[in-house]
Amino acid sequence: MGYGVYQTPNLLIDKENPMPSYTITNNIRSLHRKKLAAPLIYLGIAAILWILLPISGLFYPQKMESNISMNQLTKESNSYISITFPTLYFTGYTSTIGGRTSGYYYYALLDKQCLIVQLTPATCEQGLPSISHCKVTGCLQKENESFEQLITNMSNDLKWTDSGMKEQFGSYYLSEPSFSSWQTNFVRIFYIASCTYALVYFLIHFLYATFPLLSPSCRQLGRFGRAKDLLQQAEDELATLPQLATEDMFITENFFIELAATGVAIVPIEEIIWVYKHSTLHNFLWYHFVISYTLHITANNHFYIQCPKNIKSDIDGIMDYLAEANHNVLVGFNEENRKKVQEIQNRSIHFERFIEFLKRRI
Repeated sequence: MGYGVYQTPNLLIDKENPMPSYTITNNIRSLHRKKLAAPLIYLGIAAILWILLPISGLFYPQKMESNISMNQLTKESNSYISITFPTLYFTGYTSTIGGRTSGYYYYALLDKQCLIVQLTPATCEQGLPSISHCKVTGCLQKENESFEQLITNMSNDLKWTDSGMKEQFGSYYLSEPSFSSWQTNFVRIFYIASCTYALVYFLIHFLYATFPLLSPSCRQLGRFGRAKDLLQQAEDELATLPQLATEDMFITENFFIELAATGVAIVPIEEIIWVYKHSTLHNFLWYHFVISYTLHITANNHFYIQCPKNIKSDIDGIMDYLAEANHNVLVGFNEENRKKVQEIQNRSIHFERFIEFLKRRI
C-alpha cells in the first residue's frame, strides 16, 4: 500500500539525512542492554554481602568437631556453625517470647569447659533431661542479658559466684532458634528469590539484546504476519525516508514505529483501528508545570500501545496522517468509537464488565 506525503509543520523530517539501516533492531538491542545494568549491580551487591556478612552460613553452616577448644570456637563469633555433641544436659531453664517457650538451655562439655546451647522445643522434645548424639546448627553469640540472667540463676542454684560460673561457661553460647527463626528464614527466602529474579531478568534481556526477534516488540509484530519479514520491511522503509517523524515516533509508507527510551513498537498502518489522545497535567505541590499528551493506538488482534509524554502538535499530526492513510481508522475517544472497537475485537460486553469488576476489587 502507498500513500502521499502528509506533513505538518512541527513534525521533523530530514530528507537529506535518511535514517540509518537497522535503526529498529539497534534500538531494541540498546533498550535491552540498558536493562542489564540493574540486575548486574544487584548481583554484585549480593555477592559482596555474601562475603562480608555471615549470609553464606545461613545456607552452608560451618561444620565443627565436638572436641574443638573454646578458644578456637569463640573465633567463630556471630557465625552459623553445626556441631554434633556427644551429650547435652538440661539446665532446667528456658527462654520465652510473648509468653511462649522459645528455647531450652542445655550445656555440653567442651575442652574442660562448658558451652551453653539453646535448643528449640522440637529438638529437645520440650525439655528432655539429656540428649545423646545431638546435632545442633545455630549461631554462636556473645553473652547478652538473657545469658547473664541464666548464669546468675545457675550460680545461685550451685552456690557459686557469677565470676566462677562465667569462668566455667565462658561468654558465648550456641543458639539454635536464631538459625531457624522466621527472620532468618525470611532472609534466606528473600536472598534466594531476589538473586534468582535478578539472574533471570538479566538472562532474559541479554537474550533479547542478542536476538532482537525474540523481544516482545517483535513477538507482538508477529500478530500481523511473519515477524522477521515485517521487521525487515519496516527497517527498509525507515532507512529510506519516513513519511513523518517526531522525536521518537515515525510513520513510514506502511508502518507506525515508536522508538522510545521505554520501549519499541511497530504496527502496520492497515491494521490500526482506533487512535486517540489524552492529556496529563504534571505538577509539583501546587505548581503546574506542563501538559503532556499520550497517544493511544489500538490495532487488530488485540494489539494496544501508548506513546506518552509527547506534545499536542506531534500527536495531532500523527493522528491526522493515520486517518488519511487508513480511512477505516476511528479517531478520538468517545463511547461510539469504543463500542465499534469492541465489536471489531469481538469482546463481549459481559466479559468487559467482568474485567472492570475485577479491577475495582483489586
